Order: sequence, then structure tokens, then C-alpha cells
Amino acid sequence: MTRIAEWQGVSKRYRDVTAVQEVSLALEAGQATALVGHNGAGKTTLIKLVLGLIRPTQGSVRIGGIDPAGSAGAQARRAIGFLPESVAFHGAMTGTELMAFYARLKGAPQRANGELLARVGIADAAHRRVGTYSKGMRQRLGIAQALIGAPRLLLFDEPTSGLDPASRRDVYEMIDTLRGSGATVLISTHALAEVENRVDRAAIVHRGRLLAAGTLAQLRHGVQADARICLHIRPGSAEQVLARLPADVRCAERGNVTLVLLAPPAAKMAALRCIAQMDELIEDVEITAPGLQELYTHLVDAAGDEG
Repeated sequence: MTRIAEWQGVSKRYRDVTAVQEVSLALEAGQATALVGHNGAGKTTLIKLVLGLIRPTQGSVRIGGIDPAGSAGAQARRAIGFLPESVAFHGAMTGTELMAFYARLKGAPQRANGELLARVGIADAAHRRVGTYSKGMRQRLGIAQALIGAPRLLLFDEPTSGLDPASRRDVYEMIDTLRGSGATVLISTHALAEVENRVDRAAIVHRGRLLAAGTLAQLRHGVQADARICLHIRPGSAEQVLARLPADVRCAERGNVTLVLLAPPAAKMAALRCIAQMDELIEDVEITAPGLQELYTHLVDAAGDEG
């Protein structure tokens, strides 16, 4: 696949503080990637690097083969649409005026601005002052300005921050549409459960280091995280069920008629065979593969205080 953007062995230091250390990551054409990590993990630094706002202390950053902070950086940056975490627009300007302003900055035609405002659902407020917009409307306006010029690469920093559930769903539906049209999307977010079914890949950063990157299936394989097995049992039979399970299987939650078990990959099949032999005690079984939140927690805990 075509690499739209990449960080190669990138480190960024500020005097004695290392914000990013030896990160290598590529964004492929037409894919959506979640960049996840706690505050201070290095997510914003990685975004600033690809925007050309700062230079790496070592390593290289490229957008379509061009250094975004180099002499041809302006050309590279025209291929980017950026939505910052905190959207701040001049409240006295209307939506139409702001879109025209950003189109001029980007050297893009203004004729598509009305369509972009309609696309994000605020065409009816185009001639209202932005100071009258709700938080959700300002976020939609931010997405619209990011789409000016049909950028190949979209960087969304916490795109659903402060939005109600309906607006959050709308944002991710827009991201799905963008992916379908061939755009490459990077979503920096804390909302792991929300984003895991909306992206192709995830990159997990912690203390400036990239812990892992790949599809959810690849991360599961690499992490070897526990499977979650929920049992619906006959009332009062918990002790009997637990006594017959392999020693490696742990009980995470226990109720009168339910058990939630955690089984490491090596013990999962043995656990299921034991469960199949207890049909007189077990009424139903639900198996859940570890999600992005569980994978993230596992990787961060394994990393400890390194870095």
C-alpha cells in the first residue's frame, strides 16, 4: 500500500525532557488509524511533527516523501486537514466567513465550502455568527474546515470531545465516509471503546514510546491478552464450576448466576472443553476477545515505568 505519512526512528527532546523516543510509524492510504495514549504520552508531539510545526531531534518525518518542516513543506501541508483538540474560532465571524478565510489560507477554491458545511450538518447556520454556535456545532465547523481542499491526510485530535452521543455517532459516520472515499485518517483519542470499530489500525503510545501498532487482530496476537468468558450458571453453582476449571483461568466477577472468567490464550481451549462438560451447571456461554481498552491496559502495564 502507499504510505501517505511516516515517522522513521523519530525522537523529540526538549532539553532534558524526551517527548517522543524512537517512534517508527506509517499511515497507509485509505486507512484510519487510532493514536491512543494517556495525556503526555507523545500523541500531540507526533501530530506537531507531521504538521511541520516542530522538527525531530533525530529521525525523519515525511508526507508523501516530503519533509513537512523543510523547504517544500508548504506543498506537503496542503495535503493535510487538521482538527485540533480545542477548536477556537473568532466568534464574530459567520460560518461562511470562516470557511472562506481558511480556504484562502489553503489556496483552495471557495465554491465547495457550502457543500462542506452541509456535509457536516450545519448549512442552516452558515450565516450565523460562530459565537452563537453550540460546542457540537463548532466541532462540526472544525471538521468542515479540515476538509477544505479534499486533503489526502486528515488529522483529528479528540474529534468527539464534548459532543453528545448523537453527534459523536455522526462524527464517526463522517470518518467512515472519508475512509470510503480514499482519505487517510489519524484519530488521536482517549475514547478507546468508541473508536475500536471505526479504525483499521491502532498505534499505542506510552511515555513517548510506541508500544505496538497494527490491526486489532495483530495486537491481540502480539499481546496474548486474556479472553473474557461470561458464564450463565445455575443458581448457587459457582464453587462447583470454578473447582473444575483449569488453574490458569481466573475469576474476574462472581455472582449467584454469573461468572466472568479471564483465560490466557494457552488455557482458553482447555477452559472451553471443561465448560462443555458442565452442561448440568452452565446455561449459556459468551466469549469476548479483548478490546482496544484491554489491549492498551495490558501493554501499558507490561511497559511499567520504562522510558
